[in-house]
Amino acid sequence: MKIIKDIEEIKQPFNNAVITIGNFDGVHLGHQILFHTVIEKADALGGTSVGMTFEPHPLRVLKKKDRPPLITLYEQKRELISSTGIDVLITVPFTPAFANLTATQFVEDILVNRIGMKAIVVGKDYSFGKNREGNLDFLKSIAKRLDFQVIVPDWIKALSDTAGRISSTRVRELVTDGDIVRAQKQLGRHYQIRGTVGKGRDRGGKLVGFPTANIKLQDELCPKTGVYAVTVKCGNQLYKGVANIGYSPTFDDHQFTVEVHLLDFNKNIYGEKLFVNFVQRIRNEMKFSNISELSEQIKKDIVNAREILCL
Repeated sequence: MKIIKDIEEIKQPFNNAVITIGNFDGVHLGHQILFHTVIEKADALGGTSVGMTFEPHPLRVLKKKDRPPLITLYEQKRELISSTGIDVLITVPFTPAFANLTATQFVEDILVNRIGMKAIVVGKDYSFGKNREGNLDFLKSIAKRLDFQVIVPDWIKALSDTAGRISSTRVRELVTDGDIVRAQKQLGRHYQIRGTVGKGRDRGGKLVGFPTANIKLQDELCPKTGVYAVTVKCGNQLYKGVANIGYSPTFDDHQFTVEVHLLDFNKNIYGEKLFVNFVQRIRNEMKFSNISELSEQIKKDIVNAREILCL
């Protein structure tokens, strides 16, 4: 996949470009349908499949408060989009000036004249341009004059989810509630966080008897506090583990941490980057009367995790 980090880098239009545009936070199954539709149409035209996204997320620029945490940071979003097989990913630096473009300017100047768009694939609720004046009706009204096709795939619904269509908002709600099994059905994969192993409070192994990797997160959505069965990628290896998210109430120090105990593992991984995939929530975070009780519960958590992870 070719990555273009600024529209100005495009010196000539792509051949028969078919494009989809969006924030694609989570790159969930609904987004994946858009990308696969783009690829199929581009193949039919003998053209180029193109995705366009924005960095930072537009809400980080347009909203001062109540900005939702990201399901996928840009690095992971780029990887997931690449895995769909798309030819080109254009990452537009989202600025107030870009947000001020009219719908007509965006379609004519950027999509048609610069990118060479011959078809656009978008969801039913797609809107764009200054004051969100662009929508499906607008696209259809100018499509014939500008010689491009508008394609709108059907929304898809997650299996066993009664809350309607797949959406980033729904994924965010499920992860926040700790319902990562249903989130997986919307994403088409386990929810993942990633971060670097930092220095913790040095008590997991010494005091409790179970060494943990303390992970420093960036700005992504974190699952509900509690204990989870996880798989963890470290380097080129995949390990099983138990993750604890929360404030360690037994120690009563009120510090939020994400800690992972890797099963059957004994290496120094300070400074390593871990990719933590959440498979199933085991229990709520609990306060124990002493460290011995905490250790006994962790033993039970490990047994549960082994059963969940089929060890």
